[in-house]
Amino acid sequence: MLHRTLPGFIEVICGSMFSGKTEELLRRVKRAQIARQKVQVFKPVIDNRYSVDHVQSHDANRVASKPVEKARDILRFVDDNTRVVGIDEAQFFDEVVVEVAQKLAYRGARVIVAGLDLDFRGQPFGPMPKLLAVAEDVTKLQAVCVVCGNPASRTQKIAGPTGPDAGRIVVGAKDLYEARCRFCHEPDISSQAGVSGQSQDCPT
Repeated sequence: MLHRTLPGFIEVICGSMFSGKTEELLRRVKRAQIARQKVQVFKPVIDNRYSVDHVQSHDANRVASKPVEKARDILRFVDDNTRVVGIDEAQFFDEVVVEVAQKLAYRGARVIVAGLDLDFRGQPFGPMPKLLAVAEDVTKLQAVCVVCGNPASRTQKIAGPTGPDAGRIVVGAKDLYEARCRFCHEPDISSQAGVSGQSQDCPT
């Protein structure tokens, strides 16, 4: 990893759903805890899929976290002696999360941010592009396409509204989403004949 000898920097972990973003965030947080560094983890209050007061991966690994309504609230809750700040599901926050991460880094904190870089339509998601731009270190993870088995970089919505008027933020897990590669991804399944069939253009 980069800049370990310098105080204050931003790391961003991104990728599709089921790519292991939260798992990687938890791994880094737990290593910091082993090193006896003060760690605080935050997540948007909207993300209550598994727990209200924990960040939890799809594999059920978890760590205590503070749910916050707005990104700016993170600054109020970070203690002066905190060395590592984790922020999960950053795509659900507004653009202020970029300013928050920057301020924490300038205060000397290691800021670890995890989030979806693309929404279910395959478009850049919320503040993630700006976070990627200002970060010192970026890790992009891939899942496995459930259709063809190739590396997956997209999130497929498989239930609920998906057309142009569908809400961008719909919290869910395997009940609503699955991982797809570029060629098997169908941004608007309402206009497709089926959801789970293999794309004809997908190289396998």
